[in-house]
Amino acid sequence: MEQLTREFFSRDTVTVARDLLGRHLVRVYRGRVLSGRITETEAYVGRCDRACHAYGYRRTARTETLFARPGTAYIYMIYGMYHCLNLVTEEEGEPAAVLIRSLEPLSGEETMAGLRYQRPFKELTAARRKNLLNGPGKICQALALDRSLDGLDLTGSELYVLTGDPGGREILSGPRIGVDYAGEDAALPWRFRYAPV
Repeated sequence: MEQLTREFFSRDTVTVARDLLGRHLVRVYRGRVLSGRITETEAYVGRCDRACHAYGYRRTARTETLFARPGTAYIYMIYGMYHCLNLVTEEEGEPAAVLIRSLEPLSGEETMAGLRYQRPFKELTAARRKNLLNGPGKICQALALDRSLDGLDLTGSELYVLTGDPGGREILSGPRIGVDYAGEDAALPWRFRYAPV
């Protein structure tokens, strides 16, 4: 597998959000490789999307990373306790990104279990294994991602995406989660996920 280049992210955000399904997100943490297959994403486009933090090109200390080069990690905190990982898309200066909502674990489950539940993976209940990476806050906790890594280059060696194995599974699309405040934009079908198997 090859690492995705900046050109991959330098495209239409909705296209990238769909195309990320099946790719492998990799986090190198304290010498350990933690990885998961991307199974759910959401697109956010600042120029036209009220659900985006930088809607209407609104620049603040929090949203500045959304204006960075494509292939940059935008990590923010919600509810004062959970972090969310987004991958910046489109050209530099165009605020847009893809939120990573869910992963299927591929490697490093032992470390991820320790970060999420403070116990070995073999001691996790079936429910905890199922819920290991099925939410943006859970992903950041399991991969040790926080605001200190906001702005990280996704073409580097600490956090990146591999070509993976897209295709072969049914893809569902629909409205994004938790963006009711965005008015009619809340209904945009910009959430992409694999159908349950």
